[in-house]
Amino acid sequence: MPLVNISLWPGRTPEKKEELAKAITDAVEKVLGSKREHIIVVYQDTPKENWYVAGNKLT
Repeated sequence: MPLVNISLWPGRTPEKKEELAKAITDAVEKVLGSKREHIIVVYQDTPKENWYVAGNKLT
């Protein structure tokens, strides 16, 4: 049962998240051969001020 976690900055519309979830589901189904009903996509909206790259806060 593939579980795909996606961290995003807040602000994406529900429609865009659904579009991406469908595209990811299609890819996992095609590449891994998983059944669609077993593929889970989870979004975590994390504020930009909580993101760091190479130890540096994103600006």
